[in-house]
Amino acid sequence: MNKAEEFRRLHDGPSAFVIPNPWDIGTAKLLADMGFKALATTSAGYAFSRGLPDGGVDFETMLAHCRELVDAVDVPVSADLEKGKGDSPEDAAETIRRAASIGLAGCSIEDSTGDPDKPIFEFSHAVERVAAAVEAARALRHDFVFTARAENFLWGRPDLDDTIRRLQAFEKAGADVLYAPGLSEIADVKTVCTSVSKPVNVLAVPGFSVASLSEAGARRISVGSKLTTVAFGAVEAAAKEMLEDGTFEYARHAMSFAKLQAMFSKGR
Repeated sequence: MNKAEEFRRLHDGPSAFVIPNPWDIGTAKLLADMGFKALATTSAGYAFSRGLPDGGVDFETMLAHCRELVDAVDVPVSADLEKGKGDSPEDAAETIRRAASIGLAGCSIEDSTGDPDKPIFEFSHAVERVAAAVEAARALRHDFVFTARAENFLWGRPDLDDTIRRLQAFEKAGADVLYAPGLSEIADVKTVCTSVSKPVNVLAVPGFSVASLSEAGARRISVGSKLTTVAFGAVEAAAKEMLEDGTFEYARHAMSFAKLQAMFSKGR
C-alpha cells in the first residue's frame, strides 16, 4: 500500500483514531516516533511558529512546509491547506494536484473565504469547489484522501442545520472525509455523524475523549493548533517565572536533552 491507502484504511476501524498536528519537522518526528499512525499539518500552528497570524502563510510557502513534513516521517501526512490556492473551483482542483505531487496522503479544503466580512463561501460555490477537488483527486494515478470542511462554527455562525446541509452536499459531491471544526457538544457531533455516511473528522476540545467521540460516530480526531498553543503556553509560563520570580523550576518539566538527542540522531 502507498501512504494514502494506509491513511484511508485508518478511517475504517471500529473506533476513531487520533491524528495529531505537528507544526515543524521536530514535532512531526516526535509524534511519529511515539507511535501515531498518521499526522496532519496545522495552518495556524505553522503560522504562529513563523510569527504570523493564522491565514498569514501564502500557498507556496505552506506547500513547502508540507513537503518538509512528508519527507521527515514514514507515516502518512494530510495537510490543512485552508481554502487552497484560490477561490475558484479550478483553484481547488489545482490545490489537490499540487498536494498530491509532494507526497501528501490527503488534504483538507475549507469553505471559508478568508474575508472576515464574508467569511463563508456561498453554498453552491462551496459545493462546486468540492466537486472540482474530488474530480482532480479521482484523476490521480494513486489514492488521495480528500477532506471537505464546513467552517461555520469557527466564524461565528453556529448554524448546525446549514453545516449539515453543506456536509451532505460535500458528501454527494464525492468528498472522502467530512469535517466541521468548532463543534463543542457531543450531541452535535453525533447529529453530524448520523446525518452523513462518510467518515467524520472532529476537532478535539476539552471534555471530549476518544471513547465519547467514537461512540458518537466520529472516525478521526485532530487537535488543530492545540499542541502549538500548549507549547507557547509552556514558554510563556517559563518566561514569566524567570521575569517575576527569578527562578528556573520550569526546567523540571522539560523533555530531556538526551532523549531528544537520541531521537533526532536516528537515521543520520
